[in-house]
Amino acid sequence: MPDSLQVNINTKGKENNTYDAIVIGSGISGGWAAKELCEKGLKTLVLERGRNIEHIKDYPTMNLQKWELPHRGWTTLQQRKENPLISKGAGYAEDTQHFFVKDKDHPYIQEKPFDWIRGYQVGGKSLIWGRSCQRWSDWDFSAPQRYGYAIDWPIRYNDIAPWYSHTEKFIGVCGTKENIESMPDGEFLPAMEFNTVEKHFKHVIWKRYQRYYIPGRWAHITEPQPIHTEQGRGQCLNRDLCMRGCPFGGYFSSVTSTLPWAKGTGNLTVRPHSVVHSVIYDEKRGKATGVRVIDSNTKEATEYFADIIFVNASALNSNLILLNSVSGRFPNGLGNDNGLMGKYICFHNYRGSMNAEFEEMDDMYYKVKRPAECVIPNFRNLKERDTDFIGGYVIFSGGYRQRLYYNEGDGAGAEYKDQLCEPGPWGMYMYMQGEAIPKEGNHVRLSPDQKDDYGMPLLITSVGYDDNDEKMLKDFLEQGKEMFEAAGAKNISINDSKQAPGLDIHEMGGIRMGRDPKTSLLNEWNQLHHCKNVFVTDGACMTSTGNQSPSILYMALTARAANHAIEELKKGNL
Repeated sequence: MPDSLQVNINTKGKENNTYDAIVIGSGISGGWAAKELCEKGLKTLVLERGRNIEHIKDYPTMNLQKWELPHRGWTTLQQRKENPLISKGAGYAEDTQHFFVKDKDHPYIQEKPFDWIRGYQVGGKSLIWGRSCQRWSDWDFSAPQRYGYAIDWPIRYNDIAPWYSHTEKFIGVCGTKENIESMPDGEFLPAMEFNTVEKHFKHVIWKRYQRYYIPGRWAHITEPQPIHTEQGRGQCLNRDLCMRGCPFGGYFSSVTSTLPWAKGTGNLTVRPHSVVHSVIYDEKRGKATGVRVIDSNTKEATEYFADIIFVNASALNSNLILLNSVSGRFPNGLGNDNGLMGKYICFHNYRGSMNAEFEEMDDMYYKVKRPAECVIPNFRNLKERDTDFIGGYVIFSGGYRQRLYYNEGDGAGAEYKDQLCEPGPWGMYMYMQGEAIPKEGNHVRLSPDQKDDYGMPLLITSVGYDDNDEKMLKDFLEQGKEMFEAAGAKNISINDSKQAPGLDIHEMGGIRMGRDPKTSLLNEWNQLHHCKNVFVTDGACMTSTGNQSPSILYMALTARAANHAIEELKKGNL
């Protein structure tokens, strides 16, 4: 190992630090790896760089009313000055900031503007994710091959479909069966119902365009099944306070579901405050034997050992760790013979959004607050290319009732309170989630001279938009406005946020799956081609982004890979 990457290893005896499996990261995919491995009898160590979080105990704002918060839920100017990056993240507010990192504590180098949103704690970003769970279709998996970008996926929908079902039943996903080829049905709990304006919009865009408008598939328990009550989770109460931490376990997170389940087997050890420096490769044995860990409090370095290693640190950190895992055999990073590690980083394009008002519905009742949105499945470039750009986009949308605020009077008294209770006009919003095409130039790499507090190289991000992204954005803004107009909307406002990549929080790629070791890093089972006992199943493994939300795919890929790893271990292949 080069001097620049030396760490002072302080082991306490290999026997005490040896497990059957090690999982790096405790978020959405890491929690699933822990569940599957522990369930099958493997003594499993989960390493988390952040602090420990326990369900309910560590949700300090879960039941507070806005008036009980010092600034009524708003972040202060000082907070935003100290955290100009993370404070832009979706869901970041006074009542949720404890689940997000602080900018100064976790630096990186932006060669191009890139907003890296992170949550370092046991449970990771599963505590603050959007919870959208649309399945990919075969059109998503085959698109790179059909349209000639990136490389072909080594799997298809039929390979992953049983694992989608496996994960959906366990986490609880609400939705409706629609028989849409571009968005396959799953194992659904009852969906959250439409409101008045959503019903109207659904009818119009189907009649006019034959486009679907459906309840989104969300990781919320609307009708608990025995598997959910066995986890100690209850029904979603539509509080819409999810990112504070749900005391009822109504939405899925590692902290409410997979990690407690894994702990219940007696096979789980979770070690927080553990910054993974690198994966250890034994050149004589031709396999990885463990990981080097730096304690974030003491800065003491320790080695842990296992036969199977799952890298689930979130996409960019997984790239960082494996790039930093150098040896005589792998001088450019573990498994990185082709030099492609860290390249083809991609994201989802969220720049386009719009709002509109709907008249002549004011006498219709608005029933309940709802922590979920509706979806217009992708309608672009499905069976064949039909636009001047490659890829497609999903549209998230929802109808809402505005509140009227009258400025007359002194803003006090019974009359003023009555006015506040009067609903205003109906409104509706849309925003895009567009597929970004992986490009070699979009990459991350290690800084040759700048390091963090743990002596690890800082990550350099060099990721940007291209002409394809701009054309897709233009199409969404045109199509969205046209659909609003067809539905009779008024006061339509459209917006290009021009936000930097990364703010979508869907960073992917860098350690992509593929069939050929010359053009990919992982095989169809998420194993490194050149180090078969190391698996990568978080966003880093993605060959392309598709247009659906990716988290449910990470879970399914993880469960599939973990069960394959167990079978291979039994056969003596690992």
